[in-house]
Amino acid sequence: MPASNGSRAPNAHQRRVSQRMKPAELLRPHRAPIAGLLVLSLGVSSLALAQPWLTKLLIDEGLIAKDFNVVLRFAGLLLASAVAASLASGLNRWFYTRLSGRILFALREGVYAHLQRLSPAFYTRNRSGDILARLDGDVAEIQRFALDSLFAGISGVFGLVGTLVLMLLLSPSLSLLALAVIPLQWLWLRAMRPRVRERATGVRARASDISSFLVETLPAMKQIQAAATTGRERERLGGLNAAYLADLLRLQITEFATAAVPSNLGSMARAGVFVAGGWEVVQGRLALGSLIAFSSYLGMAMGPVQTLLGVYMGFNRVKVSLDRVRHLTDALPEVEDLGQLPPPTLPPAIRLEDLHFAHGDGRAVLEAVTLDIAPGTRVGLCGPSGGGKTTLVDLLLRHHDPQAGRILLDGNDLRDHALEPWRRRVALVSQDTVLFRGSILENLRYANPEASEAAVHEAVQRAQLTAFVSAQPEGIHTQIGERGARLSGGERQRLAIARALLQDPLLLVLDEATSALDPATEQELLAALDGLFPGVTRLVVSHRDKPLERADILLELREGQLRRIDP
Repeated sequence: MPASNGSRAPNAHQRRVSQRMKPAELLRPHRAPIAGLLVLSLGVSSLALAQPWLTKLLIDEGLIAKDFNVVLRFAGLLLASAVAASLASGLNRWFYTRLSGRILFALREGVYAHLQRLSPAFYTRNRSGDILARLDGDVAEIQRFALDSLFAGISGVFGLVGTLVLMLLLSPSLSLLALAVIPLQWLWLRAMRPRVRERATGVRARASDISSFLVETLPAMKQIQAAATTGRERERLGGLNAAYLADLLRLQITEFATAAVPSNLGSMARAGVFVAGGWEVVQGRLALGSLIAFSSYLGMAMGPVQTLLGVYMGFNRVKVSLDRVRHLTDALPEVEDLGQLPPPTLPPAIRLEDLHFAHGDGRAVLEAVTLDIAPGTRVGLCGPSGGGKTTLVDLLLRHHDPQAGRILLDGNDLRDHALEPWRRRVALVSQDTVLFRGSILENLRYANPEASEAAVHEAVQRAQLTAFVSAQPEGIHTQIGERGARLSGGERQRLAIARALLQDPLLLVLDEATSALDPATEQELLAALDGLFPGVTRLVVSHRDKPLERADILLELREGQLRRIDP
């Protein structure tokens, strides 16, 4: 039952994630609240459109006609419409912020869920800071454009149509004069489109460089201080900041030039309207209030025009972010969770059957590897660095599937078992114990959140952590810092052992798990493993002899070949 690592068509999950990258698809699940917001937004725009017309009536029918009661009436209407518009605008902003946040979080969670399905090789090929920048900044840019462009586009069209209708009612000739500049504005923006996109691409790339630098250096600050290279790292950050600022300023200049020309053309049109309209007022062909109202509507019309042109330009900027996020969503998972079988209830017989695996460079690290492991067997595995030991562990955890051959559990192909239930029954204790910011209790329960407090305390006792936990200021609820920074190597390893106990594993993998311990502590922990995990199949990976001494089967993996060594 060979598996292939070649190119594959996107699976259903990936198609769903990629589809959700389209702005229209982001908004589809939120149709009802979006419709309500649009009604509210158009109501605000309608109130704004009414104010210049009320001003016209106040001037022409009140001031010029010298009817103070009319002045009071329209002044009251102007105040009421302004207050109503202000209240509606505040309410609109609150609902918009809530909806915007929900869309952003849903999109980010979707991309993150896809990232969770990718193999460790993806994270080896890509910088953590770059992934973070795409997941944070670029995803937010897509969400902002998706929602902003919808509201800006619809409100812009509504405002533009409304102002044009009212302008035409006031003066058709002045309306034609005002609209003459729009084709020139459009042509200019089309010409500037590729430059904006090029500059935006540079800025997003520089932001990723800074994120990658911080993700790389902050966890390694102790080593940077010890090597006395703090000044050099500051200079590196300064260089990255300078490159980012230079690209950002270039983008700002390009965007300024892009917006300035249409804006000045609009100002020219407005000045022309005042000259032509002023002449008509002097000649008695246009009322003064009508000219003032027309001027207000012209100013209001320029806003929607600029908004719609901005949406057009924003689409070209967001395409940069779309391309960057699709780099994540287009990455194919190396394994598919199509299995239906539950994990075995007892440690299974494991058979490696003619396994073959090669990495992307074509170098085979496993060639025709065959091995039978009886339940409860202690297997020791040694070999040179890069010889395939970690790859074999990854195959057992299904981070990869073999390109040929099979892994069988009690005669069933590992790929026929549901992925996550199987992984929950494999406990991995590695040289670099992975701990998370939180308490001792939260880290112990990480692989089994439902574990009872009694089970946790039993695991602490069996892993000989009782004295350590008791010495902490808040006991088992003590915070251990980011990545367990407050703990020693031995404490970290014992926490990993206790966490593995709570998993109730069928297979325990110790990958250089005791290399950070002193000889006495290592000997004590290795001697305790048989009692801690009775009957559990154990795979011990090590370069050193001491952890391998208790192995029932001792194997060496070298140049893709697995051979048995007599103890």
